[in-house]
Amino acid sequence: MNATRVAVLGTGKMGSAIAARLAEAGFEVVLWNSLTGPDAVQAVYLGPEGALSAGHGKTFIEMSTAGPDVVPVLATHIAAAGGRFVDAPIMGAPPLRRAGQATILAGGTAEDVDTAAAVVGAFGTVRHVGGTGCAARLKLIANSMLADVILAAAELQVAGEDAGLDPDDVFWVLERAAPGLESRRAGLVEGRHAPPQFALRDLHKDVDFALALFGSANAQTPMLRWTSERVSSVAATTPDLDISAVARLYRSAPEPGHPPA
Repeated sequence: MNATRVAVLGTGKMGSAIAARLAEAGFEVVLWNSLTGPDAVQAVYLGPEGALSAGHGKTFIEMSTAGPDVVPVLATHIAAAGGRFVDAPIMGAPPLRRAGQATILAGGTAEDVDTAAAVVGAFGTVRHVGGTGCAARLKLIANSMLADVILAAAELQVAGEDAGLDPDDVFWVLERAAPGLESRRAGLVEGRHAPPQFALRDLHKDVDFALALFGSANAQTPMLRWTSERVSSVAATTPDLDISAVARLYRSAPEPGHPPA
């Protein structure tokens, strides 16, 4: 029986982990070069000889975090070309994706999500979260929460050490309050922020997308706006370090500031 053929468009840190997991799961994998940002995503789909040129009857699964605005554009073009479309961003660091323990948010019709799940289920649990675009918006909720949590954890890790507590004990408490911090121990406790699991420049991008989304809905997000400012200030000088590098704000400045009331 022939293996299902899957093309992975974009082979950066996330795409490489996706391709490796698919290969391990028995899929025939075809790779396309690395890409970042909404313009690059649209170009690889819609450009001359782009992926959509072979779109008839194909199912396209958009897994990048390129902002929710790109999703309806792609969905419209893919439908016109006779293809099917699901937005399905992943929650979970590359090691979780490789282990098949991540969470995949899927937006689209039930039929299309079921089709996509036969592939993306290799990465972990698939959750159908509504129509096209819902998954892309929910991913911004997830990454905004991650940004808020990493800032709080960095502040409290350094504050606990300054108060005379053992760094390992402080982190032990923090990771029990927020289990996802476990993978950030090297950065928060030991000051090792490379190689990155999730680069500051990418978190900065995602928080900007989130603020634009929430702003268009007149949502109140003062904490996220404060977080965005802090992430931006670190990303400006060390964009390629892991997001745990926000701890540098607290280790290098006596008064890092506090979020608005």
